[in-house]
Amino acid sequence: MELRNLITFIHVAEVGSFTKAALQLGYSQSTVSFQIKQLEEELDCLLFERINHTITLTERGRELVSYAHRIRALTDEFKDSLEGEQDCHGHIHIVTPDSVCDELLNSSYIDFHQKYPSISIKFTTADTTAMFDMLDHNEADVIITLDAHSYQNDYMIAKEEPLSAHFIANAKSKFAGVKNLSIQDIINEPFILTEYGQGYRRVFDNELAKKSLEITPVLEIGRTDIITSLIAQSDMISFLPDFVTQKMVDAGILCHLDVCDVSIDIWKQLIYHKNKWMSKSLKTLIDYIKQSEFSN
Repeated sequence: MELRNLITFIHVAEVGSFTKAALQLGYSQSTVSFQIKQLEEELDCLLFERINHTITLTERGRELVSYAHRIRALTDEFKDSLEGEQDCHGHIHIVTPDSVCDELLNSSYIDFHQKYPSISIKFTTADTTAMFDMLDHNEADVIITLDAHSYQNDYMIAKEEPLSAHFIANAKSKFAGVKNLSIQDIINEPFILTEYGQGYRRVFDNELAKKSLEITPVLEIGRTDIITSLIAQSDMISFLPDFVTQKMVDAGILCHLDVCDVSIDIWKQLIYHKNKWMSKSLKTLIDYIKQSEFSN
């Protein structure tokens, strides 16, 4: 059995298209079709149903996906072992929310690069739904979510922790220092929030909906650094995780509001697909993030 045919099969199964798999692999579509046909003939079973230019995995095809990933992982693991003590190297794609991307780059990237200069990283920001879609299509190696707690059999949680979050305002706000505020006390104030339907904003909106409440923000933007800057210069309010705001709160620029009747359950989770091969470079990055970002 040709290993390259198995690898082609994995790509076709992940993207659901001979054409897209060919683009990923740098092959022609006819080459991909031929390799899949070779594999089907060798295994004496149909791996894909082909109907009106649409392909779907057969039952045997779904079974082969797991075996193919294991074979590729063992092959890559063997190649890694041949490299012995050579420098850890590779290219990794990590997808996070904007705020986590900013935090990782500002607090950890230089240190990581100095320790592992041969590992290159591509950062992309996306909402939670897009992140999982990218994992499913092998377009991301690892993701970090800020959302409701997520657990599905297809994904491995490398690390997770609950996050505290607060309503925040300018330290000179009329609500600063006021105890036992209700959401009704502030709901009609001007709000700046992260984009609708994304990550912890969705969790926030769902919690308000339970109380038959809704906030229409005057501004929606994914950049939490811009949100905190605008809050510091105005009478507006936002809702953000503490790791985004704590430095400005400690500096007396912003303040947490004591809103007692809204409880938001947000989790930070470091996740990769269960079928993802754990290369030396990917394991190195995950271990680094677990020790630095998640230890705070």
